Amino acid sequence: MKFFSSYQSGFNSFFVEIGEMGNFTGRYFRELFSRPFEFREFLKQCYQMGNKSLLLVSVTGFILGLVFTLQSRPTLMEFGAVSWMPSMISISIVREIGPVIIALICAGRIGSSIGAELGSMKVTEQIDAMEVSGTNPFKFLVVTRILAATIMLPILVIIGDFVALIGSAIIENTNGDVSFLLYFNQVFEALEFTDLIPATIKTFFFGFAIGLVGCFKGYNSKKGTAGVGKASNSAVVFTSMLLFVLDFIAVFITDIFYN
Repeated sequence: MKFFSSYQSGFNSFFVEIGEMGNFTGRYFRELFSRPFEFREFLKQCYQMGNKSLLLVSVTGFILGLVFTLQSRPTLMEFGAVSWMPSMISISIVREIGPVIIALICAGRIGSSIGAELGSMKVTEQIDAMEVSGTNPFKFLVVTRILAATIMLPILVIIGDFVALIGSAIIENTNGDVSFLLYFNQVFEALEFTDLIPATIKTFFFGFAIGLVGCFKGYNSKKGTAGVGKASNSAVVFTSMLLFVLDFIAVFITDIFYN
């Protein structure tokens, strides 16, 4: 009985948290279109998220392109279809692998950072001090971060996809004597708007999810250093699960409209 009661308590806590996150999301959209607009803080968050994640995203994309090409090449050679390598790699990376892998990397980098930062401000009562001084902390801290994550993630994914294709082109150039010009000609011939548009649209939702969960966990963290650590860790875990759910929904909808 204790086993079932603990699971029931866990499920209840989960659904309570989902309801609180729904209220948090509704407040975000209400505050998003109300004055004053914290434009300077929004630009600062865009710079910090983009600048601090750029190297990590580039390295991840480059290694992704190298490894994916090295793993795929023997199989395509076995079927005499190695000439299809640029087309297959580009479609796979742009449609699915690039957005998901880079979003997961950003969930760890950006989501945990937001959760820890807002959690620290919560436990040190800086958020309460902002309210006392007349500043709207939700608008200044939460709205700007969620909007910045929503805008910056598609840009980071595009950069990561491009670097991944460069990594793949290097392998094809060294192992298959395919020039960079020929490789990217085949890439651009293979990619269509039906590949680019759905993949780009879903990255906006990925960015929104990363910013939303990070802010929710940090803004509602419990007092104490343990609360900050828990907010940071749970932001990464919850965001990662949410990204897979969003990706499934995006693939399902794309399949309905384009197939």
